[in-house]
Amino acid sequence: MKRVTGIGGIFFKARNHAALSTWYRDRLGIPVEEWGGATFHWRDEADPRRRGTTVWSPFKADTKHFAPSEREFMVNFRVDDVRTLLAQLKAEGCTVVGDVQESEYGVFGWVMDPEGNKIELWQPPASELDKT
Repeated sequence: MKRVTGIGGIFFKARNHAALSTWYRDRLGIPVEEWGGATFHWRDEADPRRRGTTVWSPFKADTKHFAPSEREFMVNFRVDDVRTLLAQLKAEGCTVVGDVQESEYGVFGWVMDPEGNKIELWQPPASELDKT
């Protein structure tokens, strides 16, 4: 099974996430949405009918979303099967964090890397993977 299929998102803490989002929008042209981040849409190079997204999002400096990591960032990796990958990682001695969560945005799970960075694993919803 292929493990990571791409980067689903880049998340980082900001002292003033609203002002920082505005700076990125105004200075770099990032298409910041009402929720404060941006979603980049793309097509798979090997199969252009397959759609995908990558999210860029600053978080409030005091967010607990990255815990137990104390780092200022978290990378979200796209995967085909979160539950299977987490089971494999756990069997290999990796620290799996929290419970798998499922929503209209897909399936999410977390693992810690050896340096204490929390890594988010994201299985996109079927609607994103449909070849339309």
